[in-house]
Amino acid sequence: MAETLTGAGSRLEPFRAELTGYCYRLLGSGFEAEDAVQETLLRAWRAFDRYDERRASLRTWLYGIATNICLDMLRSTQRRALAMDLSRAADGGPSIGEPVSERIWIQPVPDGLVLPTDGDPEELAVRRETIRLAFVAALQHLPPRQRVVLILRDVLRWKAGEVANLLETTVASVTSALQRARSTLKTVDVMPGEPLRPSDPGQRELLARYCSAFERHDITALVALLHEDATMSMPPFTWWLRGRDRIEQALLDPNASCAGARLVPAAANGSPAFWQTRPGPDGVHVPFGLVLLDVSEGLISGITTYLDADRLIPLFGAPAESSRTPMSFVTPRRITMDD
Repeated sequence: MAETLTGAGSRLEPFRAELTGYCYRLLGSGFEAEDAVQETLLRAWRAFDRYDERRASLRTWLYGIATNICLDMLRSTQRRALAMDLSRAADGGPSIGEPVSERIWIQPVPDGLVLPTDGDPEELAVRRETIRLAFVAALQHLPPRQRVVLILRDVLRWKAGEVANLLETTVASVTSALQRARSTLKTVDVMPGEPLRPSDPGQRELLARYCSAFERHDITALVALLHEDATMSMPPFTWWLRGRDRIEQALLDPNASCAGARLVPAAANGSPAFWQTRPGPDGVHVPFGLVLLDVSEGLISGITTYLDADRLIPLFGAPAESSRTPMSFVTPRRITMDD
């Protein structure tokens, strides 16, 4: 029996990253996705001696377990969102209001938990695109089962019959759900942006210039890298800004100065991402927030800074202060079946 369970763990573990990516798109939270996958693998491990490969492939079986767990989780939660979905753009001013519950927000996820470490570059680019904050936020507008269908069909490229078997429904029902999901997404205003492209020299140069301007606290140079209608938000506050002029005004506010801060490369949501660190009382830099950038047509179109750094570090791992190049990656800790 012990040998069987050991063998089960070795067969299940390779599916962790793709299952986490699937659950993250459904749930909109890296923490919840990791919990859902841990529960999926635990249930599969316990039931492995009853698994019948003649009825379904191991992959399909695991996706079925994960889908049921996520649908159960979604019954008791509200739709997660970005600041732009929750309130109108602010006019500026010193007050940014009060923080709201983390359960309201689309939460970030480390690339290392949801993306393969190798594979076809074009396929990896697609996977990065579909974990961008804006795309995951758009998915939250769909009812849970439509969300499942769209992710399986349009993101993971499952056949309609495979999805129908997983959901124990008909191909016609799956096709109808997919059409409705696509129609809904067409009505959602998705923030433009490109996934991280480490081999793209233009994107690398843009990010290097952004980091340099930020760390020099050169607001003029930094704002010049923004689209005219760029956005800036800071979860867990619903306050957000639209427009280069508004963002410049906020960055020049002496009460909100980022002077002395640094940007340390991170790997989040398939997008350009950085830890913002600030010097503590002893001069040692500590994490202040996790910054995700949207890049579009050679400029920055969105800046999202998650301010609850202490809560995110257990998922992402601490910033690697020795890593000072814009395209470095930080690898988070993975929980395995042996933990």
